[in-house]
Amino acid sequence: MQSRLDYQSASPNTMKGLLALEQQVRESGLEHSLIELVKTRASQINGCAFCIHMHTRDARAAGESEDRLHLLAAWRESPLYTPRECAALAWTESLTRIADTGAPDADFAQARDAFTDDELAKLTLLIGTINIWNRFAIGFRAIHPVD
Repeated sequence: MQSRLDYQSASPNTMKGLLALEQQVRESGLEHSLIELVKTRASQINGCAFCIHMHTRDARAAGESEDRLHLLAAWRESPLYTPRECAALAWTESLTRIADTGAPDADFAQARDAFTDDELAKLTLLIGTINIWNRFAIGFRAIHPVD
């Protein structure tokens, strides 16, 4: 695979906007572990190798377990995730696949039970932001580092 475009160099002002969104996510007050699980799960759904590589490494560096990372694609079948994480992951899947799901009321209700209204807005920004990053990385064929 060959990269199509160095989008960061091609459009620095666009990247400033995206990095501002990323900064807002980092400063949202949502748990770092939750942020990395959401980023990884959305990236799995979208098939973004660059972002999966980045966020699983970041999660491991922050102390996330290998089991939880390996089982993330099957989180509904595993007892390793908290109810709050499950609500965030369900909302992540609903919004990442929004054309197919329409963001069902049940997923919203589950998220609303686990998050304050403010946190739910922040979670939704997180989901939207990682989906934007996925589109840049996939669309321009960003290549993840190879150790």
